[in-house]
Amino acid sequence: MKPKNRNIPLLLLRAREAMMVYFRPALSKRQLTEQQWRILRALYEEKQLEPRELCQQCCILSPSMAGILKRMEELNLVVKVPSDFDKRRVMVTLAEGVDRMVEDILRENRSAYDLLAKKVGEQELKDLMAQLDNVLKHLEH
Repeated sequence: MKPKNRNIPLLLLRAREAMMVYFRPALSKRQLTEQQWRILRALYEEKQLEPRELCQQCCILSPSMAGILKRMEELNLVVKVPSDFDKRRVMVTLAEGVDRMVEDILRENRSAYDLLAKKVGEQELKDLMAQLDNVLKHLEH
């Protein structure tokens, strides 16, 4: 008998959900959504980005991004500033002190990765990441 639900998009979604169980506690403790976390991490790594760049890097649709950034501004997580090069454009950056929170979450995430490596296997996780990178390289345009 053929197994049900053996399509790649559903398998990827199920794998994501199974893995996120290990990462959500760090976000819940700080009342952050997954989308907010993706934005904070991108800004931590890049220092400042335009909203459209955040959309691309964080896999968030533009109409959703506007509302998310507005809420994040209200929560003093991010700040919007005019671009140095073009005052019509806006750059988003982390609010003061938020980088410490991001570093705390990253530390907790390292522990989550260690636990995942024990459950799944360190090499299996590395292989999975390499395979996913390869698939994305061929599919993204």
